[in-house]
Amino acid sequence: MKLTWSDVTPQSVFLDRRRFMAAGAALGASALLPGAAAALTGTPSPFSTAETPNTFEQITNYNNFYEFGTGKEDPARYAAALTTDPWSVEIGGMVDRPGSYGVEDLAPDNALEERIYRLRCVEAWSMVVPWIGVPLASVLEKVGVQPGAKFVAFETVMRPSEMPGQTRAILDWPYREGLRLDEAMHPLTILATGLYSEPMPKQNGAPIRLVVPWKYGFKSIKSIVRITLTDRQPLATWQQMQPSEYGFYANVNPTVDHPRWSQATERRVGAGLFAGREETLMFNGYADQVAQLYAGMDLKANY
Repeated sequence: MKLTWSDVTPQSVFLDRRRFMAAGAALGASALLPGAAAALTGTPSPFSTAETPNTFEQITNYNNFYEFGTGKEDPARYAAALTTDPWSVEIGGMVDRPGSYGVEDLAPDNALEERIYRLRCVEAWSMVVPWIGVPLASVLEKVGVQPGAKFVAFETVMRPSEMPGQTRAILDWPYREGLRLDEAMHPLTILATGLYSEPMPKQNGAPIRLVVPWKYGFKSIKSIVRITLTDRQPLATWQQMQPSEYGFYANVNPTVDHPRWSQATERRVGAGLFAGREETLMFNGYADQVAQLYAGMDLKANY
């Protein structure tokens, strides 16, 4: 059964929201061309960086999304085949209101925020991306987190007929990731459904993906179809494949090198051939907001 927020919120609140959205749709419908995707508008957020974002072309044509292949251009080349409408996310485990939820209910238009975040890949390249989305905490609060839940597990869609990378044993499909509950509930953590006021491009994780800006990019799982609350630390795909190289936490840390390369500096995509490398910031520059989550932890052992 597919659930909507009308099933888990007071009826008066739900109806007021629907009336507001219907009125806006009526005003804007005449401006839309047949088949055109509506632009997304996100409320500006104080969590956004003041750094200049990368261009839309750079963000959408330089990606790691192994479901479409291992080349940086493979996602843009092959992602058009992915069917993203309809789409639902199964939320289960230790929650009060488990069920199948539509993207429009997880991230309704009137709740969207713009979050301009730094993105740091474990491969030591970086970008600045203007995401559009909602705090993950708002979704988890609506489904009701049960006492005893400690972790949140995520899973990407498994669709080899549309995702050619899944026809090869590049990884153990489907792709899986996880967060500790306090990381998931942190206000910086979002579920993104767009970027640059456009619905999320397929090569970037359409229609809904996770964004955790203080962690390496592989933690921000794309094209999510399942979210599970659990009392046990979930096994993440890269952690399972190479546990000595990719830890569960994957916090950006310039003092802890990858076994095969340094993490002390990074290359900004689009900066130019002679721009040089930049120093990597602890927690990708978000230390003031998140360092307390790891107080007392050995960040070399919990990499």
